Amino acid sequence: MSNLQQRVLTGLVLGVLILGSIWLGPLYQGIAFSSFMLLGLWEFYTLCEGISVARISKEMGMFIGLFIYVLLIGMSMRILPVISITLISPLFFSLILIELWKKHGSPLVNIALLLMGIIYVTIPFYLCIDLNLRNTEYLSSVSVMFILIWTNDSMAYFTGKYFGKRPLFERISPKKTWEGTIGGILFTVLAGLIIGTYVNRGRVDFWLVSAVLISLGAIFGDLLESLFKRSLNIKDSGTILPGHGGILDRFDAALFSIPFFYCWYMLYFYW
Repeated sequence: MSNLQQRVLTGLVLGVLILGSIWLGPLYQGIAFSSFMLLGLWEFYTLCEGISVARISKEMGMFIGLFIYVLLIGMSMRILPVISITLISPLFFSLILIELWKKHGSPLVNIALLLMGIIYVTIPFYLCIDLNLRNTEYLSSVSVMFILIWTNDSMAYFTGKYFGKRPLFERISPKKTWEGTIGGILFTVLAGLIIGTYVNRGRVDFWLVSAVLISLGAIFGDLLESLFKRSLNIKDSGTILPGHGGILDRFDAALFSIPFFYCWYMLYFYW
């Protein structure tokens, strides 16, 4: 199979898994997204091993990330009281005391990378679950968000492949072009217009703004992941997904888009 065929097949399987788990309900979504989160967190801390001055404990990072993830989901599902969030600070500050006994590495870098993994990987996956729990309409906003992200990725790839000439950010990602970027944004906005007009009627303004935010988030998320990999001189964050690389490679656009979409959703529906 060619790389493109692998990408398409893996993307289809992953898309069915993501959308299927969202539509089946919180339990299935929780299982699927928790798996993605843990794999992504493991990949992130594995990448940190390539930083010469850093000495990250992947086990500690996974424990803190999973603890915060479960705690936040418990509050979103109203299993745990909101006051439970106060446990996060003393837990984190207690665990980073291990830096006192380390003889190698830079403690500030270690702590910063440990926290970065949780912010970059754990929080976006949690926000997806929280957003789906808030959904009261037949159309899941999280599902549409992913569809718009994939629309941007796919159309940016194809328009860039056939019409791309001018590099967007050659220093970080030489293959990305202005033509591909603009094509991705235009097709995503068109998809948002169609959804707001014919699928989720009466929400044209919401989905148009969402399409723009998601497009920009996807672009910067992709560039940010490319920056990370280029600084570490690696091609992919992992090998678990044929044709795509790792979990972080496949979710790079989503991880950056999700917080902005979540913020816009909350402002629109709860302000």
